[in-house]
Amino acid sequence: MNRVTALISGVRLITRTDLTQVASYFPFTVPGLPLTCHLARFLATKQGKSPNNVQKVKRNLDKQEVEIMQRMTVSALAQAMNKDFDHIFEALLNTSMDLDSLEPQSILEEKWIKEVVKRSGMKFKWAKLVESKERENKDTQRRPPPDTSVLVSRPPVVTIMGHVDHGKTTLLDSLRKSQVAAGEAGGITQHIGAFLVQLPSGEKITFLDTPGHAAFSSMRARGALVTDIVILVVAADDGVMKQTIESILHAKKAHVPIIVAVNKCDKPQADPARVKQELLAHDVVCEEYGGEVQAIHMSALKGDNLLELAEATVTLAEMMELRGDPTGLVEATVIESRTDKGKGPVTTAIVQRGTLKKGCILVAGKTWAKVRFMFDENNCTMKEAGPSNAVEIVGWKELPSAGEEILEVESEKRAREVVEWRCYQDEQDKQKEDLQAIEVKQQEHLESYKKDREPLAHLSWRQRKSALYKANRKLMAMRPSEKVEPQELSLPLIVKGDVDGSVEAILNILDSYDAHDQCQLEVVHFGIGDVSENDLNLAETFSGEASVLAMFDVTVGKKKVTVAGCRVQKGQLDRKMKFRLLRRQNIIWEGSLTALKHHKDDVQVVKTGMECGLSVAQDIEFKPGDEVVCFEETETPQLISWDPGF
Repeated sequence: MNRVTALISGVRLITRTDLTQVASYFPFTVPGLPLTCHLARFLATKQGKSPNNVQKVKRNLDKQEVEIMQRMTVSALAQAMNKDFDHIFEALLNTSMDLDSLEPQSILEEKWIKEVVKRSGMKFKWAKLVESKERENKDTQRRPPPDTSVLVSRPPVVTIMGHVDHGKTTLLDSLRKSQVAAGEAGGITQHIGAFLVQLPSGEKITFLDTPGHAAFSSMRARGALVTDIVILVVAADDGVMKQTIESILHAKKAHVPIIVAVNKCDKPQADPARVKQELLAHDVVCEEYGGEVQAIHMSALKGDNLLELAEATVTLAEMMELRGDPTGLVEATVIESRTDKGKGPVTTAIVQRGTLKKGCILVAGKTWAKVRFMFDENNCTMKEAGPSNAVEIVGWKELPSAGEEILEVESEKRAREVVEWRCYQDEQDKQKEDLQAIEVKQQEHLESYKKDREPLAHLSWRQRKSALYKANRKLMAMRPSEKVEPQELSLPLIVKGDVDGSVEAILNILDSYDAHDQCQLEVVHFGIGDVSENDLNLAETFSGEASVLAMFDVTVGKKKVTVAGCRVQKGQLDRKMKFRLLRRQNIIWEGSLTALKHHKDDVQVVKTGMECGLSVAQDIEFKPGDEVVCFEETETPQLISWDPGF
């Protein structure tokens, strides 16, 4: 030890760390150091290495590497880490992050992204930014106006408009000698019908019959935009009504001339003069009052003055000198679309330019078609359809929406390019809208976060943490998937219709719903066609339903209680509702629960995917595989303040 002291004292005052280093060269223990070292002598070789090739061993710390980028959403980060949403939530506990506002689509700041990765025992690397080239516009457009030398005379397209049940369909029925009205729901037109009528004199007129019901405003507007003349049907015994006024506005907006058909003049209480006077208030001036609007007194049911109405229409069309271009690529408009069990997706369209033939490649919206068959209003096949012709087109890959523009393209490849481009454009627009909505929501959350913490600004860091912990204690103890939302009245809807326009009209009415504070209204699915098994399965997801996994007994006081361990499969279980035990679709028991627990806690609601224990007052034998369904019986209708307009 004296040798060591002498060696050390001759150099400098050393620290305990220095002693540790010195001790590594001596085969004894230095007093006061909890370390025993052995002498290791290294002899130099020609290569400058020890003879035993002793090398330092580097600990291998392999951490999972996570690719991150700016403005990642919670779900994107979870996917990059191969974790779930709950993991991200737990990693941000005890931070200043506003966890109450955290959702899968929430955008995280860079510091929180790094913090989650760090707390998860991983390391991050920035994802390589790939510059996306601007895609070439592959859309197709209408052709320039045609040369007047190729124009030929064409039939007028006439739209029948008016208030509900004023006789529009009966008028068309008399004109084309068919019984459409008898087969419709409630005798009211449910969608637009397009028909070509040939008069005894040989002239042809294409008629569009639009619904008069208040719900179908958009369909009337669509009819006005593709028409040349509007026949406004007004019942002589009823006068000008709400949809009559709306039809006038649609016609004026589309700059379309009007012919007034004063219908039901055969009724005793009919008063045609009063109808024409009422129309004056809406700038519809008939010829009797010095105006230019023709008014025909008629009875569609008895067929009185039908020929006079047709002649008035032909006369007006001749004055308008209607002409069309039958050459080149086809341009048309979708009037209606539906799914036919035998034909598949079918559209009713009005050809506006070109001549449609079998084999034409068409694009409408985000779908395309190779025309397989064409049918007229009588379901007879057509070889071709020129300007102003109404035609049913079969061959669509998917249903286009009513009102879509139909354009012919050169090939199937070109059609796919157009559809792909339009889908891409829609995705870009949707992403921009979503980003704006997310930014607005995040700004609201940030302002709320700052507001909630303003009262804590005067506290010290430790006091603030303590106060936040107490305020968020329940939130921290509960995963997002286990949060119990307040129970509100809600009505999930699945809307199905026979044609696209009917579904559109219903959705437009539902968009006007304004009583969300009284009852939440949510359209979970909509489509065209019959109600399918998938629709029924979707509807079932909005009931509470659980399966029994196992049974066990617990002691409450001196009494043993049977508890069924369950997992919620669909919807949610609500303790305040009634319950039904099903075994092989047979009802075993029906009643109320005495207890509903999640882990060891009494809860009011258990949601999909969560496990729970439930018990009942009666002595019921649960078996694995049994189904537990909760339901509510109500007899009093719920009244709300919403007025749908009809």
